[in-house]
Amino acid sequence: MINILLVMHDTTVDGPGFRTSIYCAGCRHQCPGCHNPQSWAFGSGDDRTTDDLLQEVLSDPFADVTFTGGDPFYQAEGFAELAERIKAKSDKTIWCYTGFRYEKLLHDDAAQRLLRHIDVLVDGPFVQALREEGLLFRGSSNQRLIDVQRSRQEGCVVLWEREE
Repeated sequence: MINILLVMHDTTVDGPGFRTSIYCAGCRHQCPGCHNPQSWAFGSGDDRTTDDLLQEVLSDPFADVTFTGGDPFYQAEGFAELAERIKAKSDKTIWCYTGFRYEKLLHDDAAQRLLRHIDVLVDGPFVQALREEGLLFRGSSNQRLIDVQRSRQEGCVVLWEREE
């Protein structure tokens, strides 16, 4: 089960192209200036099964997927199961937003399981003093767009580059 606030279809702000964005409940980062403070409270959403969420994601054959929130890494086991099943059934890319730094996630087994199925990780807390409106798919300049699979292969952070 994953506690979900909202599933938004065909959004274009949480990564490239049309996306199905899954907004989870629960975040301890509580970044000042967060655009989604209603997502901070744990358990404030609806419990959804990975089967249910998988069917909803697969119902749109054209949209890729974004996990956001809240912070999906507070529910890493459920999101890892969902991501694994999405990858097994489709060629959808999966983006994930987190307030954790990538390097910290490498020391947690559940986070590692989720990272195995994430294409791009937007990492780091939102820092209001570093807010820049023109940044691509993130709110503050400390946040990185990480190509997770290349980073895992190369053993260091590799930033995602937009294909033109």
